[in-house]
Amino acid sequence: MSHKPLNPTTGLNPPVGKILYIDHLKVLLTGLVVLHHACVTYAGPGSWYYSEKTLKSGVIIPVTMLVATNQAFFMGFFFFLSALFIPASLTKKGTAVFVKDRLKRLGIPLLFYSFILSPVMNYLVYYYAGGHHITFWQFLSGYDNWISFGVMWFVVALLLFTAIYILWREADKSKPAMRKAPSVSAILVFASGLGFVSFLVRIVFPVGWVLDPFGFQLGHFPQYIALFFWGLVCYNSNWLDDINSRYKKFGMITLCLILFGFPLIYAVKILFNTPIEWYSGGAHFQSLLYPMWEQLTGLSIITLLLYIGKNYWNKPSAFLGKLSRCAFAVYIFHPFVLICLSLLLKNWSVDSSLKLLIVAPAGILLSFLLGYLIVQIPGVKKIL
Repeated sequence: MSHKPLNPTTGLNPPVGKILYIDHLKVLLTGLVVLHHACVTYAGPGSWYYSEKTLKSGVIIPVTMLVATNQAFFMGFFFFLSALFIPASLTKKGTAVFVKDRLKRLGIPLLFYSFILSPVMNYLVYYYAGGHHITFWQFLSGYDNWISFGVMWFVVALLLFTAIYILWREADKSKPAMRKAPSVSAILVFASGLGFVSFLVRIVFPVGWVLDPFGFQLGHFPQYIALFFWGLVCYNSNWLDDINSRYKKFGMITLCLILFGFPLIYAVKILFNTPIEWYSGGAHFQSLLYPMWEQLTGLSIITLLLYIGKNYWNKPSAFLGKLSRCAFAVYIFHPFVLICLSLLLKNWSVDSSLKLLIVAPAGILLSFLLGYLIVQIPGVKKIL
């Protein structure tokens, strides 16, 4: 399988007509990132730069279900896609050139986000939501959050994982072993094991606990590490060539896990009057139940999307090609777009759930539009 490297979000740039669906999946995942943070702003669990949570349980429950399902796979899938063609890129460029290119294409956006974009976004919230009417320069004089990676924690983790892989590859010069593509049952067993490992990690690092200043939620990292590793194995073993109809089963599996599994978890909460915090971590039955559901759901969705992508989305599309080209810019700038939209609607006296219905689609549309414009800038498009 011969591939050439891609944009720094995924590390891939698939040859036309062969694995175009990887770029198309990247567009889907990027849109889900924007949707996820819009939901967190107005109804879903989690923290964000600006929040205005609804109190309507009829909105909170389905949005929480959406956020939980999204969290179960979307960032792990990004790590999988990011690792997928790193071996080919590293072989083609050599270690020195690969590292220099990776630091330029990931490090510069990381510094820009932390030292420029993050202070601007925090100032907007401080001024318009906090009611502190001071100048930007006055705000900066007391600003002490310069190492603020925000959504770019993903880039920091990707750089770390890649560095570890390079060191391992330099130490072990042997040819990677070819592994047979996993069966449906093997994927489910692996997901269950990953759920148990996540449970053990969350006893110490519950979901919501953040390793500052990196922004790492270590409770989710077992999946991220595992899927980055399996991205490497997938490339070395040509697993993409073995995606076939057996993986269609994950459609029904995913449907059952979402429609029946998540309500079961909620029923346990009601039946046993369980504190919601018990699902985030600790030595409780509920803190085992949730990560088991999460990993089974996450890996089922990822496998299903790879099957759907290969069989139905592997077609040239000028429109999707342009969206894919600006996906990393969208990832970087979507917090700015969402914050601006939310602050514009701040004084609108309607329930937050209605604002969500406006901000979510508008946020996706405007983020991609801004991302498209940004990658047209000379010099910038050489990095993003």
